[in-house]
Amino acid sequence: MSTLPPLTAIRAFEAVARHLSFTRAAVELGMTQAAVSYQIKILEERVGTPLFLRRPRQIALTEAGARLAPEVSAAFDTLHAAFAETQGRVAGTLSISSVPTFASHFLVQHLGLFQVEHPELAVRLESSPRVIDFAAEEFDLAIRGGKSIAPGLTGHKLLPADFSPMLSPKLAESIGGVKRPEDLLKLPMVDADDPWFALWFEQAGVFGYSLDMRPISRLGAQNLEAAAAIAGRGVAMLTPAFYAEDIAAGRLIQPFDLLASDGHAYYLVYPEARRNAPKIKAFRDWLLPLAASLGK
Repeated sequence: MSTLPPLTAIRAFEAVARHLSFTRAAVELGMTQAAVSYQIKILEERVGTPLFLRRPRQIALTEAGARLAPEVSAAFDTLHAAFAETQGRVAGTLSISSVPTFASHFLVQHLGLFQVEHPELAVRLESSPRVIDFAAEEFDLAIRGGKSIAPGLTGHKLLPADFSPMLSPKLAESIGGVKRPEDLLKLPMVDADDPWFALWFEQAGVFGYSLDMRPISRLGAQNLEAAAAIAGRGVAMLTPAFYAEDIAAGRLIQPFDLLASDGHAYYLVYPEARRNAPKIKAFRDWLLPLAASLGK
């Protein structure tokens, strides 16, 4: 099976055939005239026939060269179109990875507004708790929860992950209402071994929170814990800023104003090298003021 000649030689042939000039082809390709001539020689040796007629101050395509030139030109046009289309798609798509709670209780509610402001961008959103590798995956930015920003990334704090116990009104009524923090201990807990419970009770002045006789669940994501609380399964430790609509609709109540913190927050992050990319700047400039309003 025959192999293709070197791409450098093919590229040199296409440029010389188009310009009918070694000099102009060399300027376009950023090569010396001698280097272009050498690449043409390599190609002619590979195909086994001259491709150009060398005349004083003038060159012309041979019959073989004239047959080959339009085919090579068409092939390069196809390559140019393919790379241009790919580049356009990449530039025109904003790929976001977000932790599930922020995605389901904030982003999906507001992304339509971003796309109205930026109709030139298509948005791809992945909701996942996993930490993506920007170097290996095609994501532009991510929204992560944590206490700090990983090295090599630029980040902006969006919202502190402050937390407070929340539950359904019906569950609260089952014990005659929740009037003191101690009343919560009479109720089942969603993901009872979540360390946020012990922290909140300690800050509320209730010590000795225990897992004794409490079934242990592992829902693993705040949005799932909120769904369980709305269903009346128990008290969930949630970030109230995400659940204003559920409180307004009567699906959840936050019986106490006390918000506790373990230092976690939600961050917008992206590679430092891409901080000035237009689509990242557009999303950053849109998201930061909107997230600031969420925490109020």
